[in-house]
Order: sequence, then structure tokens, then C-alpha cells
Amino acid sequence: MSKSTNRVFVIGVGMTPFTKPKPEAKDGPHYPDLAKMAVERAIADACIGVKDVEQAFVSNMFQNGAGQRSLYPAGIVGIPIHNVHNACASGSNALFLARNAVAGGLNECAMALGVEKMKPGSLGGGKPTGEPTSLDVHYYIMHQKFGIDKAAPMPQFFGNAGKEYMTLYPGCTEKHFAMIGEKSHKHSVNNPYSQFREPATLEQVLESPKIFGPLTKLQCSPTSDGAACCIVASEAFVKKHGLEGQAIEIIGCSMRTDEAVSISTKDIKNNPRAMINVVGFPMAEKAAQEVYRQAGITPNDVQVVELHDCFSCNEMLTYEALGLAKPGEAYKLIESGNATYGGKYVVNPSGGLISKGHPLGATGLAQCSELCWQLRGECGPRQVKNAKVGLQHNLGLGGAVVVTAYRKPQEWVGIAPKRKLSGAMGFDTPAAKL
Repeated sequence: MSKSTNRVFVIGVGMTPFTKPKPEAKDGPHYPDLAKMAVERAIADACIGVKDVEQAFVSNMFQNGAGQRSLYPAGIVGIPIHNVHNACASGSNALFLARNAVAGGLNECAMALGVEKMKPGSLGGGKPTGEPTSLDVHYYIMHQKFGIDKAAPMPQFFGNAGKEYMTLYPGCTEKHFAMIGEKSHKHSVNNPYSQFREPATLEQVLESPKIFGPLTKLQCSPTSDGAACCIVASEAFVKKHGLEGQAIEIIGCSMRTDEAVSISTKDIKNNPRAMINVVGFPMAEKAAQEVYRQAGITPNDVQVVELHDCFSCNEMLTYEALGLAKPGEAYKLIESGNATYGGKYVVNPSGGLISKGHPLGATGLAQCSELCWQLRGECGPRQVKNAKVGLQHNLGLGGAVVVTAYRKPQEWVGIAPKRKLSGAMGFDTPAAKL
């Protein structure tokens, strides 16, 4: 998609804490409760009313038609409500659609909501049945290259990609992947929304239970319950409502699906990047390049990144897909300290999926929320110094990826936000402890 002529801004964000799923499905809070909290917080943050929202896009993977059931209790009725279901990229897919509705002039104000209530334990992945599924080609490629193990499906996909990376670049070891897990758990200590708030040493990450390949338990994202909501608006809407002080501009946004090379079944055994391609590297690279063109920036202009670290192996690969590291040098980025505070980039200051949690439909919108808080300078002890440009990457196998760049407009720097209280450090209320 070419750069839109209409500027689009995130004017309000809100989310719930991400928490461990309850043993029984009947145990609350239920997904409409989670959604209502995120929506109300985003509406309050935007300093608008529910009637200002003209269209809504709601992402969810496990509750069919969750959009209407989620928004009605918040008083959002009578408008187009779209249900978005696109694997782990569902949240950013909803944001992509809301942004396009405003960019194209269809709406002045639109909402993207993501909500998920999940089951405890490892996420399934639609194991091969002989029938067509969203991942049957991906499974075939993995089977031909590495075989199918008894481990959970998702760690196999990304763990095998990590094994390929270590083979291609022998300087990379299992320790480098573990350093990503250590970083994630360290960052989440200062995020009140994170599922895990305790730090983990490198030794603890390495010694945690082995899951698959180089992956240990503390390098894998957990299943989670939670919701996040973002409200986007036009420049005219921002000015009409006096929201310049809190508006964060979406300066580039690209959504792509798998490139042909990712689903090619030719000569799989001799393809050194078969699994790296399967888990979405090519589409992420293309989307990032498109976003840099739209925004007129390079990776060197970015200070803070929220990327899809469903597993540490994917974070490593994504450094290169986003151009944060040269080919074959991603492990040097984590080794050098240039992916954390004091380095060139701060990657996943929220704790990322590994430590903040991963309620599938909400993940992309939680990433957006974190970046907006960072660019507003509201993140307290986890604030990235001099954060001016933020980059987001949200991935789903099957496949879809959305890459988005954000910036606080220079012409509005210094204007105080209209809203009275930032949600960046949570809320001192019982509801914040859901």
C-alpha cells in the first residue's frame, strides 16, 4: 500500500493486565469483562465518548463473533463491528483495518480492540490430519526438513528455524537465544501489565525445562488472558478535540502474507532456510522495507521496538528481517547489549510476548499501546530515553505479518496531553488486578 494522503493518529490506548488462564473456562473474568475494561480505558485516554467511534474492528481467535459481545457492554452499538481472525497477527490486523478506514477518509474515528481468554497449557497448531488446514503446507515442509517431534507444534516451527540459523551462522549459540529470554524477563519487571514480573538470570533461563531445540521454557511465550484497545483518528478530529498533546502518528503501516519462497515444496531438504522462511522471515522483511519507504526513515531512526517474540528464536530472526542487524549478525546485537537499555535499540521494553504474555487477539494492540506510551514519555522506570520513533512487528503463522512505525509529530511536541492520567504504569484500583 502506498503512503496515504490522510494522516492517522493513535489518540487513546488501554489494556488489562495479562494473566495466566484459569483452570476452568467458567472462571472469570470472561472475555467481555476484559474487553470492557480495555475499551473504557482507551476511551478515557482518548478523552472522547463512545458515540465518537464510527467503526470497530475486533480481533479474537477462540470466541466466535466476539466483537459484538465485547463492545455492547461498553455501550458501543449500532455501528459496523468487524470480527478479525488472523492467527497471532489478529490484533495488528484489526489496527491495520482501523487505520485504513481513517486514512481512506471513510471514518474520522475508528477503534481496534483485541481480546482473548485462553486455555492453560501449550498452544495447539492444527496437527496434520490429511485434510487442508491453515498450516498443512507449513507442516509438510517441516516434516520433510526435520520430521515431526512429539513436542508442542509451535516450539517445533520456531525451534527448527533457530537450529537452521545456528547452522548458517556458527557464531550463534543456544546461549544467545537464552540472552533474549533473560532480557525479556528483566524488562517486564517494570511493566504492571506483564504476566511475569520476576527477573530471570541467564543461568535460570538456560536451566529451565527444555521445550524443543534451543528453546527452554523461559524463552517461550505463555498462553494468557487479556485485552487491549487502540483508538485512531484523523488530523481534523485530533485538532477538533484538542488531542495534539497525546496523539501519536502512524507514519508507516504494511500488512503482508507469505512470500512464495515460504511455501515452496521444492528441494526442501537442501534448503538451508526452509524453516526460517516458513516462520515468516520473508514477509516480515518485505513489510519492514515497505514501512521504511512510507515513513521516509531507516532502521537507524528507530529507538524503541515491540516485536513478536513468541519464542526467542523468532526475536533473533526478526532483528534481521527488520534491518536492525545485518544478515548473519543478529546474535551480535543481543550479545553487544544493543537490544536493551543503554544500547542502540530497546527491544520489547514491555517484556514482550515471552514475559508480558501472549493473549493472541490482544497482542498486536498491546504492542501499539506500549509504543504510544513510550513515545509520549509516560513509562516511568521502563521509559526508553529520547524515544522518538517506534517500530512494531506482529506475526501469525499461516501467515500474516503487520509492521507499523510511529512518531510523535514534531509540531506538537511540548503540548500537554488532554487526558489527566496515563495508563502506562497501570491504575491503583482493584480492577487493575484482574
